[in-house]
Amino acid sequence: MTPTSPSAPRRLNVGCGLDIREGWINLDSVDYGGNQLCDLNRYPWPFPDDHFDEVYASHILEHMGNFNAVVTEMWRVCRPGAIITVKVPFFLSTKFYSEPDHRIPFGIRSFDNYEDITGRSLRFYERWKLGHRTNYGSPARFVVESKRFHFSNFALLRWINGPINLEPVIFERFFATLLTPEEVHFRLRVSKGSNPTRGRP
Repeated sequence: MTPTSPSAPRRLNVGCGLDIREGWINLDSVDYGGNQLCDLNRYPWPFPDDHFDEVYASHILEHMGNFNAVVTEMWRVCRPGAIITVKVPFFLSTKFYSEPDHRIPFGIRSFDNYEDITGRSLRFYERWKLGHRTNYGSPARFVVESKRFHFSNFALLRWINGPINLEPVIFERFFATLLTPEEVHFRLRVSKGSNPTRGRP
């Protein structure tokens, strides 16, 4: 179901599956009842530029055929300042490698090549990465507001989220093979033009 008020936030639930959300455009390549049909691997999607205020992409990006293409398309359909929430399985987790349809592996730094790092101090690996971007010239840029591991959906194990996210990049590099999280979660703010914080009027 789409919002009826012109002033209501425009929200896209991409790869919705059975998670049909009221007030959102629910988009998937399979008819789950209540969603809009679209081949997500064919671009452009049926929306204009700068259209959405929020995008929710839960456990869909790992199924896509081309990471750069889908990231650039999400950026295209979003307004400046829009929020994109991404949830994906961590590539070392059984959630990733036990599913034959999973194509794209994800780690804590998967969006580094698209990160808008204007105006903030950089860590040593960020300074190096800035000169070695591998985003195929994509215009897509995001302010990475958060990137966190999600260790488990079992309540008794959620306390582990705290320590493993103190320094997630270091944790991934040295310890993730010993204590493997199930998922990686990102919160991205769309950056376009000279003002990445500009939102919908």
